[in-house]
Amino acid sequence: MSKKVNIESKILDAAYKLFLEKGYRHTTMDDIAQVLGMSKKTLYKYYPGKLDLLGASFEVTKTKLTAKVEAIVENRYISFPLKLKSTLTVMASLLGPINPGLFEDLREYAPEIWEGLEQYINESAYTRFKRLLEQGISEGLVNPSVNINLVVMLYAAAVQSLMDPQFTGQFPEAIQKGMKIPHSEIYDQAITIIYNGILTDEARNEFANA
Repeated sequence: MSKKVNIESKILDAAYKLFLEKGYRHTTMDDIAQVLGMSKKTLYKYYPGKLDLLGASFEVTKTKLTAKVEAIVENRYISFPLKLKSTLTVMASLLGPINPGLFEDLREYAPEIWEGLEQYINESAYTRFKRLLEQGISEGLVNPSVNINLVVMLYAAAVQSLMDPQFTGQFPEAIQKGMKIPHSEIYDQAITIIYNGILTDEARNEFANA
């Protein structure tokens, strides 16, 4: 890894952590430079602005997610229920830490990045999740009467909706208060419900013990 690439990687890592912690609006280039122990002038040499940093840091996150999920889906040596559980764990570990405040900021201040993230979730669900479901049906572990396209859409809708404060904000306050659990756990439970609904009894037992 070249020195330039290494520095860029450190900058993106620091910026992404601050965006997760403080949101986009409340994170400044001064904050990022201070965490890195570099001058703001040096930081601007690598990234011309905060929006560029936000976009690049999300690209890194999407690339990591794709690589990890792809490796699980393509692995011939682990069982289908374990693939489902592993995929769930990877998605939750990368998307779970993103708090609702950051998504509000994305929608308002970085709509192109927000749209790109939505598109990524839909495409990822279609290409990788659908392939995984087809594998499950071929192995007799997913109920063959299940409409795979519907499941893919439910999966993408669950991920998007639960990350979107505008969606959750439509519900009565009592329901919203009842959802005050870690974001990763909300995601984890929602996808587990979908998984358990499509698996055969045999696969459900294996999924529970995986």
